[in-house]
Amino acid sequence: MRDSRPRPLTPNTSLPRTRTTRTVRTAATGAVAAVWLALQAVLVAPPALSQTSTARSPERLSYTGLIEKIEAGQVSRIEVDSARGVAQVYLKDRSNTPQEVILFSNPGDNQALFETARDNKVDVAAQSSADSNAVSWFITNALLAFLLIAGLLMILRRSGNASGQAMNFGKSRARFMMEAKTGVTFDNVAGIEEAKEELQEVVTFLKKPERFTAVGAKIPKGVLLVGPPGTGKTLMAKAIAGEAGVPFFSISGSEFVEMFVGVGASRVRDLFKKAKENAPCIIFIDEIDAVGRQRGAGIGGGNDEREQTLNQLLTEMDGFEGNTGIIIIAATNRPDVLDSALLRPGRFDRQVQVDLPGYNGRLGILEVHARDKKLSPEVSLEAIARRTPGFSGADLANLLNEAAILTARRRKEEITALEIDDAIDRITTGMTLTPLLDSKKKRLIAYHEVGHALLMTLLKNSDPLNKVTIIPRSGGVGGFAQQTFNEEMIDSGLYTRAWLLDRITIALGGRAAEEEVFGDPEVTVGASGDIRVVADLAREMVTRYGMSDLGPFALESGNNEVFLGRDLMSRSEYSEEIAVKIDHQVRDIATRCHREARRLIRENRALVDKLVEILLEQETIDGEQFRKIVGESVELPEQQLAAQGI
Repeated sequence: MRDSRPRPLTPNTSLPRTRTTRTVRTAATGAVAAVWLALQAVLVAPPALSQTSTARSPERLSYTGLIEKIEAGQVSRIEVDSARGVAQVYLKDRSNTPQEVILFSNPGDNQALFETARDNKVDVAAQSSADSNAVSWFITNALLAFLLIAGLLMILRRSGNASGQAMNFGKSRARFMMEAKTGVTFDNVAGIEEAKEELQEVVTFLKKPERFTAVGAKIPKGVLLVGPPGTGKTLMAKAIAGEAGVPFFSISGSEFVEMFVGVGASRVRDLFKKAKENAPCIIFIDEIDAVGRQRGAGIGGGNDEREQTLNQLLTEMDGFEGNTGIIIIAATNRPDVLDSALLRPGRFDRQVQVDLPGYNGRLGILEVHARDKKLSPEVSLEAIARRTPGFSGADLANLLNEAAILTARRRKEEITALEIDDAIDRITTGMTLTPLLDSKKKRLIAYHEVGHALLMTLLKNSDPLNKVTIIPRSGGVGGFAQQTFNEEMIDSGLYTRAWLLDRITIALGGRAAEEEVFGDPEVTVGASGDIRVVADLAREMVTRYGMSDLGPFALESGNNEVFLGRDLMSRSEYSEEIAVKIDHQVRDIATRCHREARRLIRENRALVDKLVEILLEQETIDGEQFRKIVGESVELPEQQLAAQGI
């Protein structure tokens, strides 16, 4: 027989966690059940047992004898137990000792007995069965016992899970796919052909590594995808996983960092351990700037949790031990904040720029997302691509989806050009609201927007007008004048000085129209957004582009954001004397453009009034109609004539 007494553990003795947890759980459950049954046996005895042990067996009396005794006046009380089918009869001479009479099973046959008792004024009462009380007692207490044991088991299970989670706290949370079936291939990615070509090498190496090893080539250990939000970095990683057909780990940079010191580094170790077991494979880290920012960001020194995680990541990527067969792909839109040790060759050997798509890229993206859309034959994807410079891949996908939603809402079978146009307006300016009624506010908005639109048409370096409207939009937009920008200039970013000056003049056209028509006292705050644009453009011309009398000097950097790990306080890049000169130059540019805007509005006042009346009537004027009306009164510049097709 085994000794059940607990034995002390020696220093080299250890018990499995699962076995110990199961033993504790079983022992606790048995102890609770035993205590409960003992309490029930001692404190609450069943009614049937108590009555059986204390009461003696009653004497039997025949049914006929009972009727005779009732008629003779010898019966004082009768208690009927319908559950057992018997009656307890108390005689007057023996009132403490009842006699038992068996009743008929059919209640109707006992009617004569009850009538005889009523005629002789014998008290007849109903009596509950001790057996039924015992059954109800058993059911009630069994239910209570079940609830108690179930609650205890839930507590033990939760404590077991908590201990299990504590043991797994340092495990990697990466999603793992043995054969990545993302449903995305390179055919589903468009607009970033250069990035696809570079990443195609990664897929080829994973499928046919001998092609590279035969000539002594080594595939980059890490590829960093850099680009603005929505350009397709994560989509590209999914395409690589879908094309390569190898094990694929995906995790976000924020999932490494926890409030407990050492957890992030433990998760990094666990992730690379699993990756080495499944090599060759791909690890994709999204938003790596959450964990890979420059070290030394802590104020007052110290080594925080994020830095420990980054140090472990650097060691795993290229440390003492190799990780052959593991390719790391990461994505970020903030490469400027990443640690330099993370970007060196041997870790992220290659940086792939995923920029906003150009015209051909936008056309390819639209073709991909239009595959499952019912487009009307009149819809031209080329025209949409020309109208959407600066749109990212996510913006274009959202554009076609918004057009499909509008089509379904309007109960149409196909997406038409009207839905496409409304979807572009909804994304760029907001949702359409109820048009304003005829009022002073509506007329003021009309003059403001005509001021913008007229300058877009009269200035020779301006991009042509697409449309002008006074239908309000969500976000407090009372109306807008929209241009069709030169896609080559927007995509390349090569803005001329003349174009920038005309852009500032156009932005001040609304304020100039209000001043010329209503006077300075009636000027509103509607031009506040335009004035911010003017201030930003003019300051960039002076401090970044060298387009002022100060000369070709870059007086400010493009990134003025404070980064805690690098710049605790923003530093001025020039003296106070230069700052005063910059302010004067910015003011001179804005003032000169404002005078030009007012001059054009003043010289064409009759044309402005005519355009306002048409706009109030139609609420929207497209660019072709607007240029036709203006061309009847003044001579259009060559660029506007080309847009008009003249």
